[in-house]
Amino acid sequence: MKLISALFVSVLLLASCGSETPKSVGNGKVISCSTIATDSSKSSGTTLECLDGNSKILLESIKGPALINVWGSWCIPCRQEMPFLRELAATGKVQIIGIDVEEANMESARKFVIEQGMTWPNLYDKDGSTKSSFGMGVPVTWYLNNDSEVAYRQVGLLKSKDQLFSEVEKYLGIKL
Repeated sequence: MKLISALFVSVLLLASCGSETPKSVGNGKVISCSTIATDSSKSSGTTLECLDGNSKILLESIKGPALINVWGSWCIPCRQEMPFLRELAATGKVQIIGIDVEEANMESARKFVIEQGMTWPNLYDKDGSTKSSFGMGVPVTWYLNNDSEVAYRQVGLLKSKDQLFSEVEKYLGIKL
């Protein structure tokens, strides 16, 4: 009886420790990066391909205010924060740009964008060139202010819509 009880408790504990991966929501789109506001006077830095396959963006030319979310399709916390980013995108008040890192190929990244309902432009870092800018690990969310300067960097999971919206208001000065 003790053995059965111990096994039952062990199973319950193991089950509660698991992290359920949010299901895909679909309706995402691979958006053209032509919608990204850039400063054409910038000419050097890190250039990334757009997931639309038709353009490239100089990372240092991105104009704020903007939120840059660094993600990977293999990253469970990245999946967990997507609902909050979708809600922010739905406001239409904030320029959101995604950057996919450490992905096997561009097709995997495109599939993730569609499955996760992402409706903002996404760049593809196929060779890890952003590690010097963004560091190792994902998710990371950068807030570029009106002067296109990094106002704040959220390392790790955005835990709630309230956290994200509060940070947008605080660091970008955009009332939601």
